[in-house]
Amino acid sequence: MSTTPPRFRPLPAHLDGPRAPGGARPHGARTLDRRTVLRGMLGGAAATIALPALDAMLNPHGEAWADGGALPDRFGVWFWGNGVRPDRWVPSGTTGWTPSDALAPLAALVPFMSVVSGCEVKTATHPHHSGMTAVMTGQRYHQLGTTRDTIVTTFAAQSVDQLAADWMTGLAPFRSLELGVTRFRGTDEGSTFEHLSHNGPNSPNPAEYEPSRLYDRLFGLPADPQRDLVRQSVLDSVQGQVRLLERRVGAADRVRLEQHLESVRALELRLGASAGSCTFSDRPGSFPDRDGREQITERNAAMSELLTLALACDLSRVFSVLFSTAGSGAVFWEVGATEGLHGTCHTEALPQPIVHAATTQTMGYLAHLLQRLADTPEGTGSVLDRCSILCTTELTDGYTHSNADFPLLIAGKGGGRLRGGVHYRSPSAQSVSDAVLTALRGAGVDLPSFGADAGLSSSPISALLT
Repeated sequence: MSTTPPRFRPLPAHLDGPRAPGGARPHGARTLDRRTVLRGMLGGAAATIALPALDAMLNPHGEAWADGGALPDRFGVWFWGNGVRPDRWVPSGTTGWTPSDALAPLAALVPFMSVVSGCEVKTATHPHHSGMTAVMTGQRYHQLGTTRDTIVTTFAAQSVDQLAADWMTGLAPFRSLELGVTRFRGTDEGSTFEHLSHNGPNSPNPAEYEPSRLYDRLFGLPADPQRDLVRQSVLDSVQGQVRLLERRVGAADRVRLEQHLESVRALELRLGASAGSCTFSDRPGSFPDRDGREQITERNAAMSELLTLALACDLSRVFSVLFSTAGSGAVFWEVGATEGLHGTCHTEALPQPIVHAATTQTMGYLAHLLQRLADTPEGTGSVLDRCSILCTTELTDGYTHSNADFPLLIAGKGGGRLRGGVHYRSPSAQSVSDAVLTALRGAGVDLPSFGADAGLSSSPISALLT
């Protein structure tokens, strides 16, 4: 994750200018710079609160920034490990598809999502390693050695998120954000098994698993766990600027600003603050195991909220969420699992009810993030409207370790580039790289191709694009 601090324009001392009721900007009214932030000091350290896209920052139609610049395009990857139960994954129908059992948690988001089925990994020689590197790089893995009865690998090239970050470099303070939810419980099989985002061979961008540390980075707060710093809410340091801003903007923007600040405060409380203060020395918000069980729901909710705030405030335009690693040993205790999912995929008798329940629950965690993005307004739509998010795993089926009929989702509308609501069933077992290239094009990343050798694609799936 980039540690470059946000370089935005602070709120000006004079916030005058007329506003019409409801936030519409009358002719001749002054606009608000889209890089405006609220700045304060906490314990001698600077704190920064970026703002979402307010009406005052947009053109009169709400379709672009007031200075004529386009609203942000965003690319993301949301990854989970160990595949799915194929017989309970593929939806029915094509346009306006009907969710399968496993996709039921995403029912409310069908208009924002397309399902791709029937594709396969063309670079396969080892299920977990081949699937992970094929979908993230379009290439075969780079083998480093062997261990026990398996192999040690890393990515042979940049991962797809970093290709997008290269395309969008300099457009936001953070080049990319890498988040994790369930911790790594895998084995010594190289960076392919442990990390999602890669700059190249043996150069991963490790995911941040601690919501409190991510919060500190996004808001410019000190992150020294040994520093005994008791602070008030970050909002307390910017109240004067908030009052000035409220006088500057219209009624709709005042409501949006209030909601945004309430979200910031809710995060503070979720990450361990109590009645306006917390102590950094105990690192609040780490969500430690309870009775040996991961707090998956709580960490996923905190990370989803933080990511939504970061995207809404244009702190980054590229992100990856490693919900669970390749070959993940996460224990889905909420659905009755007592051992890690990877082992359960191998040992549970068909039809594998625990594996299916874990997959369905995972889709619920994805739905939580996507719904949060859909509920966050931006211009005439939502943040999700301007995202293209590739959602995938490294296997088709954890029981057979197949890489055929690969499960892929593309979420968001890509600023109007993506249709959404489509189930595309490949008639010819085409490469998964075609779907990945489609997701890139949905974010406005117009690379001519993705992948190499057997995984090379220069043909996005036209049925998913407008």
